[in-house]
Amino acid sequence: MVAKDEREGGLRAILNLGHTFGHAIETFAGYGNWLHGEAVGTGMIMAADLSAREGMISGEQFERAVTLIKRAGLPEAPPKGMTPDDFRNLMAVDKKNVDGRLRLVLLANLGEAIVTEDATVENLAATLAKYCHCG
Repeated sequence: MVAKDEREGGLRAILNLGHTFGHAIETFAGYGNWLHGEAVGTGMIMAADLSAREGMISGEQFERAVTLIKRAGLPEAPPKGMTPDDFRNLMAVDKKNVDGRLRLVLLANLGEAIVTEDATVENLAATLAKYCHCG
């Protein structure tokens, strides 16, 4: 699958769904404190939330994605104490970024992911605020 799409679009994008958020979680928590799959699962929920805010998927599709991730037994929120600023700072160094622009893998539909730099700052802030329970 990866060999068919080496530049992270189309087929390969779906494999990277949740990774930008997930890598930030892993780094914040310290490698080994969260399993990679746990962090990516939480990242997939956050990516789905942002996708819905961007109008790329419906609320029903968002709920379906969350249900599937919950069914797998994966965490639904990042580690306690992780702030939106922690996410922004850690996501800023993601290898997918180009020329200082945050590149995210979001859902265009269930089962269809795209790489985009077009997510609004406001929608990203709302997603981060929803999932960061700093206290």
